Amino acid sequence: MENRLTAPPTPLAGRHRASLAALGAILVITLAWWALALWPLPAAASPALVRARTICFGTAENGLPSGTGWMMLIGEPIMITLLLLSVTGSSTIREGLQGIARHVLGRWALRASAAVVLVAIAAAGVRVASALGVGAPPVARASVDAAGAPRLDRPAPALGLVDQRGATVTLATLRGRPVLVTFAYAHCETVCPLVVQEVVRARERLADRNPQVVVITLDPWRDTPSRLPAVARQWELPDDAYVLSGPVPDVEAALDRWGVARTRDIQSGEITHPQIVYVLDRDGRIAYSVTGDADAIAQLVRRL
Repeated sequence: MENRLTAPPTPLAGRHRASLAALGAILVITLAWWALALWPLPAAASPALVRARTICFGTAENGLPSGTGWMMLIGEPIMITLLLLSVTGSSTIREGLQGIARHVLGRWALRASAAVVLVAIAAAGVRVASALGVGAPPVARASVDAAGAPRLDRPAPALGLVDQRGATVTLATLRGRPVLVTFAYAHCETVCPLVVQEVVRARERLADRNPQVVVITLDPWRDTPSRLPAVARQWELPDDAYVLSGPVPDVEAALDRWGVARTRDIQSGEITHPQIVYVLDRDGRIAYSVTGDADAIAQLVRRL
């Protein structure tokens, strides 16, 4: 009896070590996947990282993974774990965990692993809740202090895209009137209609200034020139407003010139993008950049 109590724990067999190593690898890879999919990327993130996340998990309007991305995040670890259990047997992994728990350091390692998993789950929950707005009090759309907004006063980038009437629109086309330039796409059902609506509302409040409205598509793959008349009707744009599109390379180049950051889910077509409106003066220079509501946009136009 005394020998049993004082004898050191039996070392794990090779099959136990291999099974636990595989289980640990699954855990580490899963945590890395979830971090890549959910961690907010900084504005300076490398294009390769943005493309990797978009290709692997997709990107919804709220910045979370698409439906296919969630299936991968949840389903892949489950399937791989079930495969491991079918190959090694659940008893092998159970015996391996029990063997680790016999050691003091092993028990600490198991507790630390459990703590990491719980913290990761909590962080993922907070990230998802934040993106969905769960628990946040309803607030009005952000407005800006137009009186304190700095004037940018820089040349507007070139356009050279096609409108819903089949004409090519350039900056010269727009000179002589204030211009409100924003970016949206027809298949967007959340952010884009709101942004366009605020721009149109601002224009209605500025009848004396008569600003021009220009919406550049973020989705030239589907918002082709032939579909632009339907898009203009969908957004209830004024008759003299412009919806611009063109060949995909031309639109993508224009968006890059205007500094519009975006990521596109190649599977669903969903595009993540900023809610931005540029206010151009009558000479075709960018006077202000705003993400606020119609009141803020109208105030900035009146400052021109």
